[in-house]
Amino acid sequence: MATSSFFDKSLNQAPMGLSDRDELEEEPAIEIEIEDPESVAIGLGDLEIVIGKDEVGDEDFNANLAEEMDEKELVTLANDLCSDFEDDISSRKDWMQTFVDGLDLLGLKVEDRTEPWPGACGVHHPLLTEAVVKFQSETIMETFPAQGPVRSKIIGEETKEKKEAAMRVQADMNHQLTDVMVEYRPEHEKMLWGLGLAGNAFKKVYYDLRLGRQTSMYVSADDLVVPYGAPNIETAERVTHVMRKTKNELQRLMDAGFYIDIDLEDPTDSLDEVEKKIAEKMGFRATTDSRYKILEMHVDLDLPGFPDKGENGNFYRFALFCASNSIRGNLSRDSDYLQRI
Repeated sequence: MATSSFFDKSLNQAPMGLSDRDELEEEPAIEIEIEDPESVAIGLGDLEIVIGKDEVGDEDFNANLAEEMDEKELVTLANDLCSDFEDDISSRKDWMQTFVDGLDLLGLKVEDRTEPWPGACGVHHPLLTEAVVKFQSETIMETFPAQGPVRSKIIGEETKEKKEAAMRVQADMNHQLTDVMVEYRPEHEKMLWGLGLAGNAFKKVYYDLRLGRQTSMYVSADDLVVPYGAPNIETAERVTHVMRKTKNELQRLMDAGFYIDIDLEDPTDSLDEVEKKIAEKMGFRATTDSRYKILEMHVDLDLPGFPDKGENGNFYRFALFCASNSIRGNLSRDSDYLQRI
């Protein structure tokens, strides 16, 4: 334990309007007690301030709850969530068909036609592609100028200190987005393409354990599924991101503790009809996919044994491996999921 006083005898006379030196010397001294490097107690008379680790830290909040739940409960929960996901997919089937049919209008693929006669022209005018490219090129210059995408704004009274702090924040964030997060601009350009094409596009920002930094990725509209009738993502009771990861990627996440360490079988999932059509319309030929299909679901529900409820609901993040329809990955509390999508 270390104790020290911050008040020494003053070298100069106190300014007018303040107590004289004798009255200052009667004030109680500030005592600092250091019990260990991570816990400091500051005492001033009857006031005591303790600076240290919270009893309930981020580690407990981000714990993988799948390790604490019974296997039977996990199976029941996974079946319910997979059933809800299939309902969400069925509710937007017409939209998906319209999206797939609209890819023909891009003019990216030349078809060999036999109707209305053999050898008929199978080229679509790339009018839609030209419009999307123009929208993308103009928007990227507005949202990502050469000097960086971040602009700081001071709320309230402007002072010299606030201006200097704002410039430091602006310079650091621009450095992060342009130099550190090297994928930010390419993913942003892909998002603008998807926005012009489908009318919806999403960006997911998260901490990548493998890279050890924040990462930004584009999520296409067909890979983000919400229930029918949800007015927006902020109030949707369920948001599902359909992901595909290689075996090596999953193994790294398991080694980092993000997913439960399990034996990975060979992926048996094949592309569904919509995914095949999308690949075909874009000029690719794909029938199977060697990656694992994972449903990352952000759901508002009440789990037995976990009564913690936030102001806007009790949100949890689930990772479901579609091959087994069970929760074999990560099930954690997720109060800030809206910042990730």
